[in-house]
Amino acid sequence: MNIAIVNNCVPFIKGGAEFLADGLRDRLAEYGHRAMVVKIPFAWDPPSRIPEHMLACRLLRLENIDRVIALKFPAYYIHHPDKVLWLVHQFRQVYDLWDTPYRGMAKSPDCLRIRDSITGSDNDFLGKVKKRYAISKLVAGRLRKFNNLDSTVLYPPLDEPQKYSCTEYGDYVFYPSRIVRSKRQGLAVESMKYVRSSAKLVIAGNPDSKAELDHLEATVRKNNLGERVRIISRWISQEEKISLFAGALGCMFIPYDEDYGYVSLEAFYSHKPLITCTDSGGPLEFVDHKINGFVVDPEPKAIAGVIDDLFMNRSTAEKMGQAGHEKIRAMDITWHKTITKLTE
Repeated sequence: MNIAIVNNCVPFIKGGAEFLADGLRDRLAEYGHRAMVVKIPFAWDPPSRIPEHMLACRLLRLENIDRVIALKFPAYYIHHPDKVLWLVHQFRQVYDLWDTPYRGMAKSPDCLRIRDSITGSDNDFLGKVKKRYAISKLVAGRLRKFNNLDSTVLYPPLDEPQKYSCTEYGDYVFYPSRIVRSKRQGLAVESMKYVRSSAKLVIAGNPDSKAELDHLEATVRKNNLGERVRIISRWISQEEKISLFAGALGCMFIPYDEDYGYVSLEAFYSHKPLITCTDSGGPLEFVDHKINGFVVDPEPKAIAGVIDDLFMNRSTAEKMGQAGHEKIRAMDITWHKTITKLTE
């Protein structure tokens, strides 16, 4: 088949959805399909621009395409008679983030009208899609809660999971992710104030803005943590990331209500325990408290306590890492299963 993977994009910002789209394109080609990623520019600031982008997607038509696989708002509004939804997320600001500090838009009359337009359009357009998949139970649950629409969970696989390994349980906890407020790297840094062992923290990821990085670095300076916290403020290569996973004591992923998060899979394929929080969303579908990691309250002292537990008990870190590896293999999250579902 000729397949178009449609996704919105913000120039020079790349995250999990972009890696997912590119990986899907490459794997579809391996299975004999012709595939391309269609990237549709999307700007949500100011919010008054959002209806324009929604309309633009509705007006788009793709010629010579047998199937469309749509990932995100508003790209999933594109018209096609054979469209499959593999939902990464909707426009969360008007759904689960509406009553949180991460909303990013005012509760003004204009924004309320935009919110109503988005929810109404999602109900209509997504309701007409015959096959709906979601990247996690959490994303599927939101679609059911807010739009009364069912979907099937289809977890995104890692590319080349066999490359991940464990070389040692070192002296640092590794936190790879885009540096942005919702990923809460600041909370990770704050926790290091209360770590009593010699454990360190390594954060790696591209900042969404200079302000995000400045705030994180200021938190390090304010708490005199320069010797304990290392920030790699760029996209690291796959080889460098795999190496940092391999040598880590454990891994951390403590975002607020994350849709999915590849970090969970990467940590477990690297035989590392994962620290996450009770409100972190997607990772909770993988982490079993005190079995293959820790699920703690999003409080610095709680996070510090489990970092110390891992540092002082390397055998526990190794045991948890092995349990994580066994779990992720048993879940059978593979590209073969994914491609089969999206092309049947």
